[in-house]
Amino acid sequence: MDFKGSDTLPGPRCEDALPSSAAAAVKIVVVGGFGVGKTTLVGSVSEIRPLTTEETMTRAGVGVDDVAGVERKTETTVAMDFGRISIDERLVLYLFGTPGQERFWFLWNGLFDGALGAVVLVDTRRLEVSFDVIGRLEDRGVPFVVAVNTFPGAPRYPVEELRTALDLPDYVPLVECDARDRSSSRDVLMALMRYLHSLTVTPEPQ
Repeated sequence: MDFKGSDTLPGPRCEDALPSSAAAAVKIVVVGGFGVGKTTLVGSVSEIRPLTTEETMTRAGVGVDDVAGVERKTETTVAMDFGRISIDERLVLYLFGTPGQERFWFLWNGLFDGALGAVVLVDTRRLEVSFDVIGRLEDRGVPFVVAVNTFPGAPRYPVEELRTALDLPDYVPLVECDARDRSSSRDVLMALMRYLHSLTVTPEPQ
């Protein structure tokens, strides 16, 4: 869009304006390994046009980025994804998706500032890429839920087997989702909000 010759810059679209009834806003971070569906989840559930920072993958990442299991992926998030969803007329969630590649993890520090909780997306074909992610959240003391993204053709496991494989405590919620589906992604966020609310009554074990 060309703004040459214009004295003013365009403001936000009407549909992107924050509802006047909104009384509280919560920052949520969506994390996970490379290619687990973070950008897809933020985009599917956001009520505004999501901001993404996806760039085409180049040869510079060869030998640096682990693309095992996602060899067909051609783009990657290099900074963050951003979206917004209203849980009800008073509560709004701001969603920040993190880069999955380890060489961009230094950006997590800023993205987690002020975050109330996190969603960890998991791909059962590559569970190992989630271990460090979960460990970092535990080290930071950030409450989180784990959402298993049900990719087509991916193996399905009983919840308790997954919990054991990921070394998750019993109190951490573990749910399934389809990151492409708005209602499924919203259910994940609702699970996180219920978990965060429960912590105001019963804090996490130390």
